[in-house]
Amino acid sequence: MNRSDVDARSVAVIGMACRLPGASGTDELWELLRDGVDVTSETPPERYDVDALYSTRPEPGRIGSRRAGYVDQAADFDAEFFDMSATEAVELDPQQRLLLMTAWDALEDAGRRPDELAGSRTGVFVGNARSDYLEMRFRQGLEAATPSQFNNYRSLLPARLSYVLDLRGPSVVVDTACSSSLAAVHSAVQSLRARESPLAIAAGVNLALRPDESVMMTQAGALAADGRSKFGDASADGHAPSDAVAVVVLKPLADALADGDRIRAVIQGSAIGNDGRTGDSLLTPSRTGQVETLRWAYEDAGVNPADVDYVEAHGAGSPALDPLEISALGEVLGEGRPADRPLLVGSVKTNIGHAEAAGGMAGLIKAVLCLEHGQVPPSLHLTTANPAVAWDELPLLIPQKLHDLPDLGRPAIAGISGQGSSALNAHVVIRQADPRPADPAAAADGTPYVLALSARTPAALDDLTRAYAAYLGPGGQGAAHPLRDICYSAATRRRHHEHRRAVIGASHEEMAAALGRSEGESRPDEVPESLAAAAAGYRDGLPVDWDEVFGKEGRFVPLPRYPWQTKRYWFGEEREESDEDLATWVLREHARVPFDDDSALADIGIDSLAKLRLIVELSKRTGRDVDPEDFARLRTVGALRSWIHALEAAAS
Repeated sequence: MNRSDVDARSVAVIGMACRLPGASGTDELWELLRDGVDVTSETPPERYDVDALYSTRPEPGRIGSRRAGYVDQAADFDAEFFDMSATEAVELDPQQRLLLMTAWDALEDAGRRPDELAGSRTGVFVGNARSDYLEMRFRQGLEAATPSQFNNYRSLLPARLSYVLDLRGPSVVVDTACSSSLAAVHSAVQSLRARESPLAIAAGVNLALRPDESVMMTQAGALAADGRSKFGDASADGHAPSDAVAVVVLKPLADALADGDRIRAVIQGSAIGNDGRTGDSLLTPSRTGQVETLRWAYEDAGVNPADVDYVEAHGAGSPALDPLEISALGEVLGEGRPADRPLLVGSVKTNIGHAEAAGGMAGLIKAVLCLEHGQVPPSLHLTTANPAVAWDELPLLIPQKLHDLPDLGRPAIAGISGQGSSALNAHVVIRQADPRPADPAAAADGTPYVLALSARTPAALDDLTRAYAAYLGPGGQGAAHPLRDICYSAATRRRHHEHRRAVIGASHEEMAAALGRSEGESRPDEVPESLAAAAAGYRDGLPVDWDEVFGKEGRFVPLPRYPWQTKRYWFGEEREESDEDLATWVLREHARVPFDDDSALADIGIDSLAKLRLIVELSKRTGRDVDPEDFARLRTVGALRSWIHALEAAAS
């Protein structure tokens, strides 16, 4: 298969974002990978009481490890940004909440405005195997089985994102256990190749909120006692669970090139395949199944397996599974490989733990970062090589220090593997993106430009202003990009919100200084009137013809991401007490947007499902039965206030 044929079928990775243990974004992830940091930690009390459950022996109902990989602030969410009431946010599975914010981050990284995607056939493919939040609610008893729990079925993970962004393409959960998110990527690639979707969001989501699975793994002797994945090591003793929310934005390569997107890597091929009956049992992994899937993936990619430079292995740190995977990689990717160029094989699980259904997506993002930086970071916790592996016969190496990828006069190639207890193997093949040619004209300083910033709230706009000032200032990441491209990207590749700021500058330093001054002082001398008018119009919320402002198309460059204004939302936690009456409390907790007494209840988010929740809440608070038909007839905020006041009076 020649390069043009390959490119015609290839898919570009144009955006990435993640929330992983120790990393709230891809830049932080690369830092911890490069520095060889283990970010697993002691189980926090908000998950479960590890002191009560921990045991050094596999006793019934006990957990054999005190550690795992945990995402910080898993309960935090910017409800106002997504027009959700406080009550809705508390009731909603945090997996959905974090997916919404992380997907938005990924779209910003891709330079795709969510408002411009509305109504498109953009696909959403989410790998997930947990619904812990729903299970925890149901365990509170039958009274907890309220209508709001409809929102927490796993099928609504992608559906929530499709609804919020008005995406009309495929919207599916993929559950193949620990290979789920790579299977989701494979499905997204197939949808893009078939032209079913012009753009795809692929994700992996995993929040381990309950101890049940860890208890089960302990009883099976498959949970790592120290909470660490020790891939390839003689002391590997099993699964070390981890949280993860990871998202990539995918687009046909030809379309990405035509649209001037920043291409972070290219997916040349992928394959999924089941072990069938080639293993000893359904739950016993098969070397044959892994070998077949690897061969199919490289055939699909048009790549000679001997040319692969790095493989991000499934790498679970299992004494039984590691030798199978390593030998399968050696068989397929070792054939014909020069002895002086061993295959580098690593596992992000040694840094963050095993993110289960999202583990493959974490591995894909790591592999893309490796190709971008031209380096492979160390795989941790390898002290004594597993004696069950014939290392001397296999041309591969698990790096224990930072390795440079070889310069072979071609784009580097990497593979990413995932394996599920469903016996479903997945493998994705990616290559380095071609370097973007420089634009000498855009690099010249001295011409003034307008930088347009916006946010949903004044506080978020202040945070965004500070982020851009640091980005443009000394040592900031903006120094790597022409000012014109930065301003063009902010104007044309970002969603414009109601709270706005626009400043003018002719250099990075001048723009950073302008961001630090008040609006009235931010205009430098001798600015063209058309530019000043565009900035003033933008601040006033008027439409701006950015093509006219910039004169010609610029190119998209990475920018600071949206500064989320989060609060903690978790069921069972007491909210602040106040002296407000019941009607005011109902409206504060359930209304999504500002309102007055004439506002329609449906317009502020109190729809039929919210009314069902309110019937339950009001019955509890007043001690009286609430007539659903009476409540259903209410249409406005004023009518709701009067009705609740009458209900309170009758109860007193």
